[in-house]
Amino acid sequence: MTQMDRHDTDILILGSGGAGLFAALHALQSAPEGTRITLAVKGLIGKCGCTRMVQGGYNVALGGGDSVERHFMDTINGGKWLPNQDMAWKLCKEAVTRIHELENEIGCYFDRNPDGSVHQKAFAGQTADRTVHKGDLTGIEIISRLMEQVLARPVEKLQEHRAIGLIPTRDGSALAGVLFIDMRTGRFRFVRAKTVMMGTGGGPTMYKYHTPSGDKTMDGLAMALRAGLPLRDMEMVQFHPTGLLAGDHTRMTGTVLEEGLRGAGGQLLNHQGQRFMFDYDALGERATRDVVSRGIYAEMRKANDPDQVGMFISMGHLGPENVRRKFAGMVKRCADSGFDLAGGKVEVVPTAHYFMGGVIVDADTRTAMEGLYVAGEDAGGAHGSNRLGGNGVANSTVYGGVAGDVMGADIRKIGALRDPDETVLAAEIARACRPLAKTPGNVQALRHKLQEAMWDDVGVMRTGPGMERGLRKLADIRAELLETGVDGSNLAFNLTWHDWLNMASLTDISEVIAKAGLARENSRGAHFREDFPEPGALESSYFTVARQSGETVEVGREDVQFTIVRPGETILPEGEPETLVGAT
Repeated sequence: MTQMDRHDTDILILGSGGAGLFAALHALQSAPEGTRITLAVKGLIGKCGCTRMVQGGYNVALGGGDSVERHFMDTINGGKWLPNQDMAWKLCKEAVTRIHELENEIGCYFDRNPDGSVHQKAFAGQTADRTVHKGDLTGIEIISRLMEQVLARPVEKLQEHRAIGLIPTRDGSALAGVLFIDMRTGRFRFVRAKTVMMGTGGGPTMYKYHTPSGDKTMDGLAMALRAGLPLRDMEMVQFHPTGLLAGDHTRMTGTVLEEGLRGAGGQLLNHQGQRFMFDYDALGERATRDVVSRGIYAEMRKANDPDQVGMFISMGHLGPENVRRKFAGMVKRCADSGFDLAGGKVEVVPTAHYFMGGVIVDADTRTAMEGLYVAGEDAGGAHGSNRLGGNGVANSTVYGGVAGDVMGADIRKIGALRDPDETVLAAEIARACRPLAKTPGNVQALRHKLQEAMWDDVGVMRTGPGMERGLRKLADIRAELLETGVDGSNLAFNLTWHDWLNMASLTDISEVIAKAGLARENSRGAHFREDFPEPGALESSYFTVARQSGETVEVGREDVQFTIVRPGETILPEGEPETLVGAT
């Protein structure tokens, strides 16, 4: 049951989304010849992860009046002045380089205007048409081309390898390697590495309605928490306002109907067929995701109709043929679930989509633990309290490439591989094996209980008493999980075992979300407290910092450093228009 293989490499990359694949390609270019590079992924390369699921597109300032400075200001304003400004600046600046790399070196092909230039559209919260896309299925294009490049190169692949523990050195000063379960056999494998990049993605699937696939379960942040690393902005869970509501019988429920629908003029209607978003914001349906999510949620509470839970999105007034042409992927997705997006109404609900919180890193992806680098959704800081649509895949590809470059340079200064703390290694194995010694129970029922608790008490709109109630429910769920067993007679592809491990990660991170939410006694971006509805003074902005010591999670605060621009100021040249996007 505790058989373990040992393996050595030089650069180890966890995850094969945009961050992981770009890290591998850039590490190949920057590291000394002969460097061993290993890519480990919970599923199959190119077939799992969140980047593949990206629909809307990739934010990048490519001219036409737009600029890196404008993109940066939109990102800071969208994040309500909580972003790490150095990270946000690098994101906006390097996105220009990365999009050319995607086209000219990786082989991606994005939609074009009649004159041959790249077509760009505006997402909510943006003051320019800057979202590059491939129809409404941009992520598949990016990941497919990246996958082809990585598979053709000398990168060791550990597919269907689940990372379960970051193992430090004996003195705790650095990372020695990572413990995995080889899902194909059920054996443990410890991989030593000189540098490790964590890009396992987010996946807030602890909510009743969620967009990521069920195997995305915050494993990376749970590992970082246990390793004692500080996590920032953990209360900031982004709900995409328009998740498809197709019923409990289908996993299509929660999947995103992309923001471009509202950007193109799509209307949100309540049960009486009335547009309601202008009651909540002057931008109506084009307000940022947090505002629209709260508007829909508030209307749901008003209606209080168990037979008609969500609100509706309507596109037919734009012309059904026009909608079918511009949003073919979305129209087909709705049709597969029995809805006519082009000519009818489709029921939608806010759906947990993206995690702004993550490991504290610097603008070069380095962490507080020597040897560990973090990129993509596992890293906090770039988005602050809210992510602009289109900034997610840009963030993953930009910082994945940065991590590959930095690891390739840093590895030249690292000598021998580090020896692990065998006590921590044994403890992580024992933790993973715990359910194998218990009487088998119903893990899936516990997951449903978790999803209901988080949706009801730590969801779109929050209160102090509600989050306290949520924490009590989480404590009960964790206690029940620890007594719930799994049949361990065959560990090869033992999906119930992995469901248990998924639940452990989700429960740990759910507790941090609730505690960070309690620590923030104001409302910023994705975090809205009905008992503290004001945003607080921007000049004294702070971000939450969560750490685990032993079995206890404590949450503190740190002041935001306005390294580039202060609230009330702008870096746009004088006389620049407020927005370049025409009203619809």
